[in-house]
Amino acid sequence: MSSWTPDLSASDKPRYLAIADIIASDLKNGLLVPGDRLPPQRVLARRVGVDFTTVARGYAEAQKRGLIESRVGQGTYVVGLPEPERSAPQRPSVASAFPRAQVVDLSMNLPPEPDDPALIERMRAGLEEVGRDLVSLLRYQGFGGAPADKDAASLWLGRRALVPAQERIFVSPGAHAALLGIFGILAKPGDVVLCEEITYPGARSIAAQLGLRLVGLPMDDDGIDPDAFADACARLAPKGLYLNPTLQNPTTLTVPESRRAEIAAIARRCRVPIVEDDAYGFIPVHGPAPFAAIAPDITWHVAGLAKCIGAGIRAAYVVAPDVRSGWPFAAALRASSVMASPLTLALVTRWIEDGTADALLRFIRMEAAARQVLAAEILPAASFKADPLSFNLWIPMPDGWTRSAFIGHLRMTGIGVVASDAFTVNGNPPEAVRLCLGGPTPRAGIRHALEYVAHALTESPTVASIVL
Repeated sequence: MSSWTPDLSASDKPRYLAIADIIASDLKNGLLVPGDRLPPQRVLARRVGVDFTTVARGYAEAQKRGLIESRVGQGTYVVGLPEPERSAPQRPSVASAFPRAQVVDLSMNLPPEPDDPALIERMRAGLEEVGRDLVSLLRYQGFGGAPADKDAASLWLGRRALVPAQERIFVSPGAHAALLGIFGILAKPGDVVLCEEITYPGARSIAAQLGLRLVGLPMDDDGIDPDAFADACARLAPKGLYLNPTLQNPTTLTVPESRRAEIAAIARRCRVPIVEDDAYGFIPVHGPAPFAAIAPDITWHVAGLAKCIGAGIRAAYVVAPDVRSGWPFAAALRASSVMASPLTLALVTRWIEDGTADALLRFIRMEAAARQVLAAEILPAASFKADPLSFNLWIPMPDGWTRSAFIGHLRMTGIGVVASDAFTVNGNPPEAVRLCLGGPTPRAGIRHALEYVAHALTESPTVASIVL
């Protein structure tokens, strides 16, 4: 059916919807049958006199309806009309008692997922191109990334003003694997590693797995307190300082460059390596220079791709302080994971080279900003902390609420958030929760959930809660 040409003139709907409607209609009247291959999108666009994006959106809409499917490297095929859903008695959910809220998980800190058909098609095109050399990607590859992957890493790291020699660059299967390797070579069981007093839970898990003593440092609005850092260096002889200094998870604070320079000076004087988890460093357009640019000789820089491209991209670029430091790191990473997935690396390299990664990054920035605007419009003023580009909100509990009561109240409607306990290194956790705005939930779902959260924040627990 490569000659299939829909007549769009008879429909008064937007042309992309007309394309999906005609596919359904032609299936009903037998002009299309399951297994038929539809024309390539660019071919159909020329044939019916519309732009490529219109056809891409039409095919995406038809796929959403279950009418067609896209097969990588093969084309787009007709599947058939979806079976009508059978009505069955359903048990009422607790969420049905709360019509303003929508069942939505706001606990996972993920970037917003792209929904633009043209961008999705661009991503698929990169995957198809990588698939042309699929067999070679099933083999073992050189450890730390092939030369092409390191070239792409250099290009990507250049966006953060980093220009390390390739001998200092390693490609790891995600930031977690990188942090596990770095922590493992810097410290042995029982040693102290310093961090923020409120920090990323993954770092806590890795330290516990290795038997390290993670000690949190007090913080202000600019990050860890320099005097407390210097005092801890003198008292505890730490083997490293772990920081998530840009759009920190969960507080969303960004350490200004002046504070970074102060921390770096103390770390150099006390001979304490810095482990810089730069998961969100690429999100701000003009963020402060990374520690790896301020103090490259003492900084391990970990540039994960999960937050700036997609959580399923398990790859990270690691910059070692010097070539010699990279040797034990390479051995540790090789022992734990052998290598990063060649298929994943090939796709990431392709996306960086052809500009798709930049397009994804721009989308994430714009959508994150739009969702933060939504939160500012709906939630009570000054009820949360956030950066205009962060994926999450840090919400201190108002008077009357405890974090456990607030989480339980939201859970009754299917809204998931995370208590401060997961992020607190030492001492009593503050009465606060993290609420995330990214992931697969569309903006409309985020809005419904935020409206319910706003209702809870403005009422006392006894008024807001209903116990049956």
